[in-house]
Amino acid sequence: MVFVHQMPLLMRVRTAALILLLLALARPAVGQAAAEPGWMMQPPEAHGFVRAALDRAFDHAEGLAPLNSLIIARRGNIAAEDYYRGMQPNEDTNIKSASKTVLSALVGIALEEGHLDSLDQPIAPFFPEHLGENADPRKRQITLRDLLTMRAGLESTSFGNYGAWVTSDDWVRDALNRPIERPPGTDMIYSTGTSHLVSAILTKATGMSTKAYAQSRLFGPLGIAPPSWQQDPQGIYFGGNNLALSPRDLLKFGQLYLNEGRYNGRQIVPANWVRASMQRYVLDTYRGFSYGYFWWIEAFAGVRTHFAWGYGGQYVFVIPGLDLVVVCTSDLNNRPSGIGDHNERIYTLLAEYVLPAVTS
Repeated sequence: MVFVHQMPLLMRVRTAALILLLLALARPAVGQAAAEPGWMMQPPEAHGFVRAALDRAFDHAEGLAPLNSLIIARRGNIAAEDYYRGMQPNEDTNIKSASKTVLSALVGIALEEGHLDSLDQPIAPFFPEHLGENADPRKRQITLRDLLTMRAGLESTSFGNYGAWVTSDDWVRDALNRPIERPPGTDMIYSTGTSHLVSAILTKATGMSTKAYAQSRLFGPLGIAPPSWQQDPQGIYFGGNNLALSPRDLLKFGQLYLNEGRYNGRQIVPANWVRASMQRYVLDTYRGFSYGYFWWIEAFAGVRTHFAWGYGGQYVFVIPGLDLVVVCTSDLNNRPSGIGDHNERIYTLLAEYVLPAVTS
């Protein structure tokens, strides 16, 4: 793919006429089958966008430091994309808690392959050293479903408790030793320790590391090279944080879910799992968003939207009603002061600029 990066406005990636000229030199002509869905670029009008409105969306995005990428794909094709502040389309970036949504896909695949029995199986048998017969009986009632919906009831390891948790010498033990604050299966308590337990369960159930399983079943089929991913002191890959993927990788993942688990004609994630993952199971009273199986759900501009969300402004928005995927990433290091809530600025970008640019 030929990209024009950090050049004057008329030479930007999202300038359709120049894009088409460049693509003619590097890929099949518009109208021919592209190598992968989402890779063929056509004028925005071909996908039901008002060009002037879409231009306004990208002009607005450019001023939203530390935002460093914006990709908009519709009907399996990229309608427009741009990169800011030195970002490149295939440059890996830490997607933070959007890693949890990737983990959700792996659970669906593991269930389909028979590595896991069901979402209602208790997690205690996976952790006999921590949840044996003498453990708090409420903890022994926690199920895999409770983990995926953040209803384990355990004290959170996120927010003010995060530092102590990740500096402990055993993340699984620390998460499971947290006191019960709510009956399992009831209220949502957002906790990255809870999602890390899912990674530990996948490792035991599949006999493979979470990263190896992901590469074999998910990343490889999507054409994603083995990514960087942090491990805990016991070598378990971080279930819910610090996975590094590029904006284009995130687009592939979003397109996969938009297509109910299919990519390039192959069913990678079971379709019933995709649908189940994006249902509302619990309300996060702190943020006001609904939660599925490691997927967030909210209506922006009245349009139901499912999204992966990572700290600092890492997003994959999947909007089935409009056949639309929107990817945003943000710099985690060079963050200007006084910008306010960057997440809210991204939601405004989506609701007040991107979605109104869709005409049909």
